Amino acid sequence: METETELSAAEYESLIAQYEDTLKNLQEGQIIRGRVIQVTPSEVIVDIGYKSEGVISIAEFTDYEGHVTVAVNDKIDVLLETTEDQNGYVVLSKDKAEKMRVWDDVEKAFREGTNVRGRIIDRIKGGLAVDIGVKAFLPGSLVDTKPVKNLDFLRGKDFEFKVISVDKKRGNIVLSRKAVIEVEQEAKKRETLAQLEEGRVLRGTVKNLTDYGAFVDLGGLDGLLHVTDISWGRINHPSDVLKVGDEIDVVVLKFDKETERVSLGTKQLTADPWEQVPEKYPVGSRVSGRVTNVTDYGAFVELEQGIEGLIHVSEMSWSKKMKNPSKVVSVGDTVEAIISDVNTDTRRISLSLKNTLPDPWEGVAEKYAIGSEITGKVRNLTDFGAFVEIEEGVDGLIHVSDMSWTKRIKHPSEVLKKGDEVRATITHIDPENRRISLSIKEFMPNEWEEFKKKHQVGSVIEGTVTRIADFGVFVNIDGMVEGLMHVSETPLARGQKPQDHYAEGQKVRATILRIEDEEMKVGLSSRDVEAEAAAPAEGGEAPKKKRSRKKAETADEE
Repeated sequence: METETELSAAEYESLIAQYEDTLKNLQEGQIIRGRVIQVTPSEVIVDIGYKSEGVISIAEFTDYEGHVTVAVNDKIDVLLETTEDQNGYVVLSKDKAEKMRVWDDVEKAFREGTNVRGRIIDRIKGGLAVDIGVKAFLPGSLVDTKPVKNLDFLRGKDFEFKVISVDKKRGNIVLSRKAVIEVEQEAKKRETLAQLEEGRVLRGTVKNLTDYGAFVDLGGLDGLLHVTDISWGRINHPSDVLKVGDEIDVVVLKFDKETERVSLGTKQLTADPWEQVPEKYPVGSRVSGRVTNVTDYGAFVELEQGIEGLIHVSEMSWSKKMKNPSKVVSVGDTVEAIISDVNTDTRRISLSLKNTLPDPWEGVAEKYAIGSEITGKVRNLTDFGAFVEIEEGVDGLIHVSDMSWTKRIKHPSEVLKKGDEVRATITHIDPENRRISLSIKEFMPNEWEEFKKKHQVGSVIEGTVTRIADFGVFVNIDGMVEGLMHVSETPLARGQKPQDHYAEGQKVRATILRIEDEEMKVGLSSRDVEAEAAAPAEGGEAPKKKRSRKKAETADEE
């Protein structure tokens, strides 16, 4: 008697026929659903309902990190490559099955304009290779909306892409990440524009830094955070307080809807410290601060966050020889100073470092008397004289006119040089204007007195032309005194110029017409002297002497 579990011959034959029909429907190149029945170190065995199992290389189930991504009893789609290999196994491929499905999905995404997701796997010529299930190409120009200098840093990152070209026969797929970003930015931009209004506080990301400020991404729209609006205090460069990628709160200072330009600020999120300056820092008060910047004209001192004062170079020392602020202070130094001026309109505070020190000019008038002698070092030469350091912070000036009794000094370097130790007499003191006049000619031979002893009015001298002007000729007498021979006192005819008759260095003879003792001036005449010195012409008579002016006047009177 047959049991319930036993099959009749007819039923068995029917099942065999159904099984064979199933096998007949399996064709190479067909995608089949299978079940993993074994995972070995080298391959994965899959049951697809065929007379023998299928084999797939373990490499097709290994991810980028080397991990096996399949387990026994997993259901997977595979491509039937060969119904039976030399070992009797069915040859299957998971990758090829996935790629066939991926190609279908890619073509659909291309037709419908939807995005695909993939991972950038390598840098290749002209762009990047992207794994979207199949290998695709991302041109370098379509990586981002702005040029990307370093494409290597994108390797291994996942992104959304738009398919812009598909050629299945050649196996070519071209992607664009730029198109995706543009769509996202446009959506964010519309959302941001709807929120923008002056005075509104927004959250943004620092996108780029320049010398003049920072560009902040507000969400599809960039705003400029100018360096002067970052902090109430001094900032030499935006990178001092910000870096790319920082998320910061900003306030909208100005928004132009037509140009879509946005001006931002961060310092406006806090109170203006200058509101308390007049009361907190009165003129004359002593303050302490940190040197933040040193320039050729002075040093900036931070009194508190957002409040700076300037110590001008002239306020650093009582000594006039101090010209380089960096020799007195350095960035980072803590200094004490006196507030000399506060201007709230220009937001400037003037500081004085020297006013914290004793004034060397106090008591100068009592300490030095006119006519007294001093010894000092030549500190500086100018076109008009030499400055001599009498003591630290107190200088005196020797004018070129006080360097010689009679000699015309064109430049003080003819007599002195920087660093010389000199004796001088104080001729004038002006404490109010901080000026002391000095003279060194008292310690030199008095050429004028020597000249007066040797010469008198009417004396004939021989000298050397030193200068020539339209009105006359200057003549050096005995290397001591310079006299003037007016053009009317030369033998030149009316209309003739001295420059045409005389030359520098030329020897001339002249008569002394006058000696002005008070102004130390000498008047000369060469009219009669040159006539007397004229030699007779060869074979002729000597020329007649010209009458002197005095004789001529007497003759006229007679």
